[in-house]
Amino acid sequence: MTSFPTAASKHELEESETLSPRFDAAGLIAAVATDAETGEVLMLAWMNAEALQKTIDTGEAHYWSRSRGELWHKGATSGQVQSVVELRVDCDQDAVWLKVRAGGDGGACHTGRRSCFYRAVEGGRLVEKA
Repeated sequence: MTSFPTAASKHELEESETLSPRFDAAGLIAAVATDAETGEVLMLAWMNAEALQKTIDTGEAHYWSRSRGELWHKGATSGQVQSVVELRVDCDQDAVWLKVRAGGDGGACHTGRRSCFYRAVEGGRLVEKA
Protein backbone atom coordinates (compact mmCIF):
# COMPACT_ATOMS: atom_id res chain seq x y z
CA MET A 1 0.00 0.00 0.00
CA THR A 2 1.39 3.37 -1.02
CA SER A 3 1.26 6.19 1.50
CA PHE A 4 2.57 9.71 1.77
CA PRO A 5 3.45 11.61 4.97
CA THR A 6 0.88 13.87 6.58
CA ALA A 7 1.96 17.45 7.11
CA ALA A 8 2.19 18.34 10.79
CA SER A 9 1.01 21.92 10.26
CA LYS A 10 -0.44 24.30 7.72
CA HIS A 11 2.97 25.92 7.40
CA GLU A 12 4.60 22.56 6.67
CA LEU A 13 1.87 21.73 4.14
CA GLU A 14 2.29 25.03 2.30
CA GLU A 15 5.98 25.80 2.70
CA SER A 16 8.03 22.62 3.17
CA GLU A 17 9.68 20.43 0.54
CA THR A 18 7.67 17.39 1.69
CA LEU A 19 5.07 15.98 -0.66
CA SER A 20 2.03 15.47 1.59
CA PRO A 21 -0.96 15.17 -0.75
CA ARG A 22 -4.35 15.59 0.90
CA PHE A 23 -6.64 12.95 -0.55
CA ASP A 24 -10.40 13.33 -0.12
CA ALA A 25 -12.65 10.98 1.88
CA ALA A 26 -12.67 8.56 -1.09
CA GLY A 27 -8.86 8.56 -1.14
CA LEU A 28 -8.65 10.65 -4.32
CA ILE A 29 -7.02 13.87 -5.45
CA ALA A 30 -7.95 15.92 -8.54
CA ALA A 31 -5.37 15.84 -11.35
CA VAL A 32 -5.36 18.35 -14.20
CA ALA A 33 -3.29 17.48 -17.27
CA THR A 34 -2.14 20.20 -19.66
CA ASP A 35 -0.05 20.11 -22.81
CA ALA A 36 3.54 20.86 -21.77
CA GLU A 37 4.18 22.98 -24.87
CA THR A 38 0.95 24.94 -25.35
CA GLY A 39 -0.57 24.96 -21.86
CA GLU A 40 -3.89 23.69 -23.27
CA VAL A 41 -6.01 21.91 -20.67
CA LEU A 42 -6.32 18.32 -21.85
CA MET A 43 -8.23 16.60 -19.09
CA LEU A 44 -9.24 16.36 -15.45
CA ALA A 45 -8.95 12.98 -13.78
CA TRP A 46 -8.49 11.53 -10.31
CA MET A 47 -5.53 9.89 -8.62
CA ASN A 48 -5.30 7.73 -5.56
CA ALA A 49 -2.01 7.32 -3.70
CA GLU A 50 -0.96 4.39 -5.91
CA ALA A 51 -1.65 6.31 -9.13
CA LEU A 52 0.30 9.32 -7.88
CA GLN A 53 3.25 7.17 -6.81
CA LYS A 54 3.27 5.26 -10.14
CA THR A 55 3.21 8.57 -12.00
CA ILE A 56 6.20 9.80 -9.99
CA ASP A 57 8.07 6.49 -10.37
CA THR A 58 7.47 5.93 -14.10
CA GLY A 59 7.23 9.46 -15.49
CA GLU A 60 3.96 8.49 -17.19
CA ALA A 61 0.49 9.50 -16.03
CA HIS A 62 -1.53 6.98 -14.06
CA TYR A 63 -5.01 7.73 -12.79
CA TRP A 64 -7.78 6.12 -10.78
CA SER A 65 -10.90 5.32 -12.80
CA ARG A 66 -13.89 6.05 -10.58
CA SER A 67 -16.27 4.37 -13.03
CA ARG A 68 -14.22 1.17 -13.33
CA GLY A 69 -12.81 1.23 -9.81
CA GLU A 70 -9.28 0.50 -10.98
CA LEU A 71 -5.88 1.98 -11.67
CA TRP A 72 -5.54 3.31 -15.21
CA HIS A 73 -2.28 3.88 -17.12
CA LYS A 74 -3.24 6.66 -19.52
CA GLY A 75 -2.68 5.54 -23.09
CA ALA A 76 -2.06 1.86 -22.37
CA THR A 77 -4.78 0.93 -24.87
CA SER A 78 -5.23 4.16 -26.87
CA GLY A 79 -1.55 4.97 -27.43
CA GLN A 80 -2.11 8.42 -25.88
CA VAL A 81 0.49 7.79 -23.17
CA GLN A 82 1.12 10.97 -21.22
CA SER A 83 4.82 11.52 -20.52
CA VAL A 84 5.07 13.82 -17.53
CA VAL A 85 7.35 16.81 -18.07
CA GLU A 86 6.51 18.40 -14.72
CA LEU A 87 4.22 17.54 -11.81
CA ARG A 88 3.06 20.29 -9.47
CA VAL A 89 0.81 20.42 -6.42
CA ASP A 90 -1.35 23.35 -5.43
CA CYS A 91 -0.77 25.40 -2.27
CA ASP A 92 -2.62 23.09 0.12
CA GLN A 93 -1.71 19.89 -1.75
CA ASP A 94 -5.25 18.80 -2.58
CA ALA A 95 -4.83 18.94 -6.36
CA VAL A 96 -2.06 18.09 -8.81
CA TRP A 97 -1.14 19.56 -12.17
CA LEU A 98 0.64 17.43 -14.75
CA LYS A 99 2.36 19.10 -17.68
CA VAL A 100 2.49 16.30 -20.24
CA ARG A 101 3.47 15.32 -23.75
CA ALA A 102 0.72 13.09 -25.13
CA GLY A 103 1.70 10.18 -27.36
CA GLY A 104 -0.28 8.67 -30.21
CA ASP A 105 -2.32 11.32 -31.96
CA GLY A 106 -1.60 13.78 -29.14
CA GLY A 107 -5.13 13.56 -27.85
CA ALA A 108 -6.37 12.99 -24.35
CA CYS A 109 -10.13 12.47 -24.59
CA HIS A 110 -11.77 9.06 -24.86
CA THR A 111 -14.09 10.61 -27.50
CA GLY A 112 -11.11 10.94 -29.83
CA ARG A 113 -10.68 14.67 -29.33
CA ARG A 114 -7.45 16.37 -28.30
CA SER A 115 -8.96 17.81 -25.12
CA CYS A 116 -11.84 16.67 -22.93
CA PHE A 117 -12.86 20.34 -22.75
CA TYR A 118 -14.23 20.62 -26.29
CA ARG A 119 -17.55 22.30 -25.45
CA ALA A 120 -18.38 25.77 -24.13
CA VAL A 121 -21.55 26.89 -22.37
CA GLU A 122 -23.26 29.57 -24.42
CA GLY A 123 -26.75 30.75 -23.55
CA GLY A 124 -27.29 27.69 -21.38
CA ARG A 125 -26.38 25.27 -24.20
CA LEU A 126 -23.23 23.32 -24.96
CA VAL A 127 -21.50 24.38 -28.17
CA GLU A 128 -18.54 22.47 -29.60
CA LYS A 129 -15.38 24.52 -29.98
CA ALA A 130 -12.21 23.86 -31.94
